[in-house]
Amino acid sequence: MPAIDLNADLGEGFGVWRLGDDDAMLGIVSSANVACGFHAGDPAGLLRVCRSAAERGVRIGAQVSYRDLAGFGRRFIDATAEDLLADIVYQIGALQAIAHVAGSTVSYVKPHGALYNTIVSYREQAAAVADAVAAVDVTLPVLGLAGSVFFEEARRVGLRTVAEAFADRAYTPQGRLVSRRQPGAVLEDPAFIANRVVAMVTSGEVEAVDGSTVAVTVESVCVHGDSPGAVQIATAVRDRLNSAGIDVRAFC
Repeated sequence: MPAIDLNADLGEGFGVWRLGDDDAMLGIVSSANVACGFHAGDPAGLLRVCRSAAERGVRIGAQVSYRDLAGFGRRFIDATAEDLLADIVYQIGALQAIAHVAGSTVSYVKPHGALYNTIVSYREQAAAVADAVAAVDVTLPVLGLAGSVFFEEARRVGLRTVAEAFADRAYTPQGRLVSRRQPGAVLEDPAFIANRVVAMVTSGEVEAVDGSTVAVTVESVCVHGDSPGAVQIATAVRDRLNSAGIDVRAFC
C-alpha cells in the first residue's frame, strides 16, 4: 500500500493561552512539528505534547523559528548567519532534552513561519539553518519545499531532505505559498482540502490561485494545527487518503 506522512504544528500554546487541540491532532497525524519556545510553546506545555506524542507513537520534529514570540514567528528577521545558526542549535537542543525526558527523541527538523518561507530563496539564512542541523546531528532529516535553496544547502552538508506540501494553504503559480496577508491564503473546507490532498499525492499536481496547474513533490503533507477546524480538516484528510488506498505513515 502506498503511504504518505501527515504532519501538524503542535505545542504552540503559551502559559494559560491554548492554541489548537494537540491531543486530538496527535490521534490523527503521524508526525508532530513541536514548537521550541522561540515562536510559541512553554517548557511544561512542550513536555506534555512530547509525552503524548511518545505514547501514541507519533514522531517528534523540532519546529525551529526566528526569535519572535510576539509575532508568532511570522515576521522576517534579518539575523546574521552566526546568530541564526546558534538560535537553531539552541532550539533543537532544548527539544531534544524534552523529548528524551518524554521517552522519545527528535526525529527531524522543520523551520516555521517566516523562516520557512525566507529560506526558500534566501541562501545565507538557508545555509545557516542547514549548517545548524548538521552540526547537531547530520542524520536528522529536514522538511521543506522542493526546489528551495534550503534543500540545496541541506544536501550540501549531507542532510536528507523531505519534500512537503500543504493541505490547507493556497499556492502561487510559482509553486510557493500564498502570503497569509492575502485573501484565500488559508483554506477551510474539509472535503475540498481532503480531495485536494489526494490529488496532490497521486498526481503530483495542485491548482494554483490563478487556476493554473503546478507540479508538487509530496513526501509529507502538513495540516496546520492552528487553522480553523484543524481537527475536522485533519480527520477528513486522513479518511480520504485511507479511502484512496493510501496509508498514513511517518517518513522516518
